[in-house]
Amino acid sequence: MPTRIDFATLSLMDALDLATLIEVEAYKRYTQFAERLGSRADDDAGAVFESMAVNENKHGEQLTERRLALFGATPPRVKLDDIFDVEAPDVGATRWNMSTRSAYQVALAAEEKAFDFYDRALRHVEHPEVKALFEELREEEAEHVRMVKDILAKLPASAAVDLEDEDAEPGKLAPHRYGMDS
Repeated sequence: MPTRIDFATLSLMDALDLATLIEVEAYKRYTQFAERLGSRADDDAGAVFESMAVNENKHGEQLTERRLALFGATPPRVKLDDIFDVEAPDVGATRWNMSTRSAYQVALAAEEKAFDFYDRALRHVEHPEVKALFEELREEEAEHVRMVKDILAKLPASAAVDLEDEDAEPGKLAPHRYGMDS
């Protein structure tokens, strides 16, 4: 998980900015997936990603409010370039016909990745307030992991079925909608 952040010297403001950037990155990626896949029903893969985007956006807004309350308009010192795929799902994780179960598995991997980031960062954090913030964020990510696992456990068997291309001839693989062969 490459970053250019020195966690041992991270200030509380920088930690809040970093956490906010992580949520913004995840929000953008989930939004991109939702737009790419579209949604045909309330429980398809596109809807899963829309829901995850809403959650990430809400979390980002909460962190931003907290940061503004503590540090006002002081310009951030960390930038999006300082992190790399901390929580956001992998760019290639989606496919046009992915099932609802597959979408939740992508979300689960992203939430586990975020938990691991905070867990590893905590080994290097020395500032007590930053340590407390990262412990809080790690616990929130653990809760997100539990939430997605609970949803996965309750999905019906039909949620594992990939979508079919309605234009494909029976028995033939349809070309991928993005110009790649299946």
